[in-house]
Amino acid sequence: MNASERFAAWQRARMHLIVSQIAPTALLITTIALLQFGLAETSLATRVATLGILLASGILGALVQFQSASEAERIGKDLAGGEYGDTVSGSLGWLWVPKFLTPAVFVVIYIALVWAILF
Repeated sequence: MNASERFAAWQRARMHLIVSQIAPTALLITTIALLQFGLAETSLATRVATLGILLASGILGALVQFQSASEAERIGKDLAGGEYGDTVSGSLGWLWVPKFLTPAVFVVIYIALVWAILF
């Protein structure tokens, strides 16, 4: 794989990171909006199902983000010494955010929503 193909792979991995955040974020926002319209007063089964959907999408989103960030990191390290090094090297230091911080923030928001929905 030449440098331009590796750079294209780097860009695809970055795009996967961005796209993988859309569905979980939309679900969290929708759930918070639904709380304003009475979600917390629905049947226990509906509330548990809501929390299950959020948990499943959060786990899937975290897995995709971690995998995409790891792939981007691997490709970025290959590119760091070449012609795309300046473009890539600045982003390598931030890949810990989607790998670790974003899932941690989801956990905190999820716990808050569990509290809001069940208690």
